[in-house]
Amino acid sequence: MGSKNKLKRFRENENFSNVIQPSREELTDENFKWKGRWNEFFGNNKPVILELGCGKGEYSVGLAKQNSGANFIGIDIKGARFWRGAKTALEENLSNVAFLRTQIELIDHVFAENEVEEIWITFPDPQIKYKRTKHRLTNTEFLQKYKHILKPEGFVNLKTDSEFMHGYTLGLLHGEGHEVIYAHHDIYKNEYSPKEVREIQTFYEKQYLERGKPITYVKFRIK
Repeated sequence: MGSKNKLKRFRENENFSNVIQPSREELTDENFKWKGRWNEFFGNNKPVILELGCGKGEYSVGLAKQNSGANFIGIDIKGARFWRGAKTALEENLSNVAFLRTQIELIDHVFAENEVEEIWITFPDPQIKYKRTKHRLTNTEFLQKYKHILKPEGFVNLKTDSEFMHGYTLGLLHGEGHEVIYAHHDIYKNEYSPKEVREIQTFYEKQYLERGKPITYVKFRIK
């Protein structure tokens, strides 16, 4: 994407009613307006569901279309990417989806304790090298952040093309005593995979499928 396109998208994001772009200082100083008050942002008391590393926002928008009984927030640091999802949501009058530009490690500064119903992690960078484990979105540190903001019975979904990430996450979950609700190493070869896992596909997922890569899925609850 050219720099002119990026700048155009950044400018449009600033005027989109469904895009929130707090500064890092705003979050770390605990001055973020919507923490603990996301029901006010959406104007209702519906459950809040997150997509972490939402990319172009296809999953957040797809889930919002399927479920009008919940509010969805796509989170990514790259605003030029989720511009597409934000624009689509506005064009289609989807009032139950928004996009937040921030780093995922600050998530506990964005949401209050027990404020989130469910989390989706879709096609994250697996960070295979050992020294990058601190950036892996299902490592112990991130799981504790998720546990803090999730309701007691809330759960996390991981959908990835990385067999490494799938195996690493399952090993960690079993090792730390978390509850694995469902796991499969190739969802399109299993007719019992949840429909929202099979029916919504991201831009990158379609490319992986064309190359014959299996798509894995884990649903779990953090204990």
